[in-house]
Amino acid sequence: MEKEAVKWEAKLLRHYKQSRIAIYFGKDAALLKQIKEIKGVRWSHTLKAWHVPDVVENRIRFKLPEKIIGMQNISKIDFANQKAYQAYIDTLYLKAYSRSTIKTYTVEFAQLLYLLKAKPVESLSTEQIKSYLLYCLQTLKLSENQVHNRINAIKFYFEKVLGRLQIAFEIPRPKKPKLLPKVIHAEDIASMIKSTENLKHKTILMLAYGMGLRVSEIVNLAITDIDSKSMQVHIRAAKGKKNRYTNLPETILPILRAYYTAYKPKKFLFEGQFGEQYSIRSAQLVFKQSLALAKINKDVGIHSLRHSFATHLLEQGTDISYIQKLLGHEDIKTTLIYAKVGKKDLTMVQSPLDKINLEK
Repeated sequence: MEKEAVKWEAKLLRHYKQSRIAIYFGKDAALLKQIKEIKGVRWSHTLKAWHVPDVVENRIRFKLPEKIIGMQNISKIDFANQKAYQAYIDTLYLKAYSRSTIKTYTVEFAQLLYLLKAKPVESLSTEQIKSYLLYCLQTLKLSENQVHNRINAIKFYFEKVLGRLQIAFEIPRPKKPKLLPKVIHAEDIASMIKSTENLKHKTILMLAYGMGLRVSEIVNLAITDIDSKSMQVHIRAAKGKKNRYTNLPETILPILRAYYTAYKPKKFLFEGQFGEQYSIRSAQLVFKQSLALAKINKDVGIHSLRHSFATHLLEQGTDISYIQKLLGHEDIKTTLIYAKVGKKDLTMVQSPLDKINLEK
């Protein structure tokens, strides 16, 4: 979309007991079309305005102050634990945890507080916490992964907010299932890229696969992060707040230049309808649409392009330590998982069935 000086104003308000963002603007067909495409948009005759859900993505889109993650839960928590919950949120922000981690931790910690009602959370014993986790596994039937998230959230409160470090050694963890990464065949990825005509969408797919990027790293890319002279890309504040450099594929350079000329992004390489940072959800939808266009029937997400990047490099004979650095893994054990899905050596193994004589 070409960036034009469109006059509009966004306001936070309560509408039918819900937190909403109202957008006021004059007659502008292009802007109206963009607003109608936002998920959850509604027209109000009372407000005489279009309004959208008050979520982080929309606050960024309409340049409103950042929403404090987790505060929407506090009204459902008993007064006896509201102070503890506020301290929990404050500590997460002070320690500069990522938005996704803050969201996960506050949601999981709030589940415990809902159940406790007026019982102060700081009074819980280790045995009571263990009983709660058994309840999560046996009664609520939560997955091992979600229980791990719930344990991490509870540990954060007792260790980081209250300073009770011994709790780390006293709470057992359920064993996680060892899932292999989901990988897409190289020919299918080529088909996805070829089937995607939208230049922005094609560029997102090519960068995700060509450099093995996480979806958060794709949307965080700034124009200044790309150095076409050295053919390097600076990945800033990736997972664990670590920075790294990765190689820019030569194939994508003409695509990138064509994209920049057509879209003229101001700050971030990929920007939304109102010049804001492109959202993770939008990038995920781009992947799903391209999967459908290429008629690939696989239950995979955009992160599978990162898995495919690593697996295909390994199959090409790339040293595992180089793959580790390109992916930004701190521990090589994380990278070694791709050795279990790579087919380079496995395809050379002949089944004993092929060696027996079945002719009559």
